[in-house]
Amino acid sequence: MSRPATRLLAFLELLESRPVVTGAEAARVLEVDARTIRRYVEALHELGIPVDGQRGAGGGYRLRPGYRMAPLMLDDDEATAVVAGLVATEGLGLAGAEPALAKVRRVLPAALRRRAEALESALAFGDRGAGGAGSVPPVGDTLLVLADAARRHRRVSARYAPARGEPRRRELDPFGVVVHGGRWYVSARDADSGETRTFRADRFAGAVTLGEPTDPPPDGFDPVAAVARSLARVPYAWAVEVRLAAPVALIRPRVAPTIAELTPDGEGACILTMRSDSLRWTAEVLASLGCPFTINFPDELRAEVRAVAELLMASA
Repeated sequence: MSRPATRLLAFLELLESRPVVTGAEAARVLEVDARTIRRYVEALHELGIPVDGQRGAGGGYRLRPGYRMAPLMLDDDEATAVVAGLVATEGLGLAGAEPALAKVRRVLPAALRRRAEALESALAFGDRGAGGAGSVPPVGDTLLVLADAARRHRRVSARYAPARGEPRRRELDPFGVVVHGGRWYVSARDADSGETRTFRADRFAGAVTLGEPTDPPPDGFDPVAAVARSLARVPYAWAVEVRLAAPVALIRPRVAPTIAELTPDGEGACILTMRSDSLRWTAEVLASLGCPFTINFPDELRAEVRAVAELLMASA
């Protein structure tokens, strides 16, 4: 903090974040002396920012009660982008993300701050992949409504456009927002069927919150795992089941949960189930696992496995 202006702004941040700040405490945090802190108080007064001094052993400095800094003027899309970016950065372990989030929270208008905080608590990442071809970002306002409903256990009504069929209005109880492979998903209980399903967030429009609180998700519910299971069950052309001569713990690091489901099958073995549009790609995945396996179905997979084996043998 070598520049005086930077330290003055840091002092103002300190006053905004705490009810009372003693002169000694401020001097220690900003690495200046007590006389400099008094000059900062005078400078803030000159800028029209009221700072009250409190005498006595428990005294210090505080912003005058009722005074609020001007709100940060972000629209819904901008607030969504800022919060989502900082949450992602925090997940990467960068130390400045959490303090930056705290600063953004303090200067957002109250209504937008509540929804932005809901997005923080509802947002999770299945991976850190960038958006691929065909990925579409969700509308910020819709995403904030879904995240707020997930946090407060509220039902939402929204127009949803499925991959096939006509768009229609649905009611659902959101559990969380998950980013995976550059796409945004919502894990939610479908009000019509009562089933937990995965929805593409960018296919929602006109989301509004309804009525009274709904039942929360089951204890221990993990939106990331729920989305991964759902993606692994997408109805591609081929249903595949293979018995692997290796335990789940050995195979899981080698195959993503969005690609296949693994279930134990006796000691030292597991069943891999997946769906695929390409049996050649499936054979290549199986070859990469590094363990013996038995194909339960489909029979057509056997020819592709032999072709991959012959290619590997020829290369060797």
